[in-house]
Amino acid sequence: MEQTTKTVDGFKFLPPKLTKWIKSFIPETFEGDIPFATLKMPLSQAKVAAVTTAGVSLKTDVPFDMAREKTEPLYGDPTFRAIPKRTTGADVNVNHLHIKTSYINDDINVMLPIGLLDELAEEGIIGGSAPTAYSFYGYQWSNDFLDQAIAPMTEQMLAEGVDAVILTPA
Repeated sequence: MEQTTKTVDGFKFLPPKLTKWIKSFIPETFEGDIPFATLKMPLSQAKVAAVTTAGVSLKTDVPFDMAREKTEPLYGDPTFRAIPKRTTGADVNVNHLHIKTSYINDDINVMLPIGLLDELAEEGIIGGSAPTAYSFYGYQWSNDFLDQAIAPMTEQMLAEGVDAVILTPA
């Protein structure tokens, strides 16, 4: 079988000045190993959690802080929200300055595929879906983000027996 290489342009839809600014943080070359971990079981046995960077929160949660980002453009709320897997678009708010959020309210699976994971579990494609999905605000420049969001999300996922994550970037 012949392998083909595809290039994805992650900057295709960004304004040129923003592209130039973001690229200024990316080194021209990379030296070292790229971390990679293989799944230790067949996917059909794995419990999978959904995680999105779209700023989804329950209507009962404190919303993500977009007001501060409007005055401090390099600020992104470094917290996360836990979303029970039976949540629907009617149960959530979507707080994000960089995406059109109405699509997510119409169908939460657009960005947080919790219903789709249940379907994959029913079909035996995955072993099960996690009881909790997670959302954070994807625009992160703060070092606090790892401690305030990633570490507690990881801890909770491990406690729930999650084996794999599907990440949907906004």
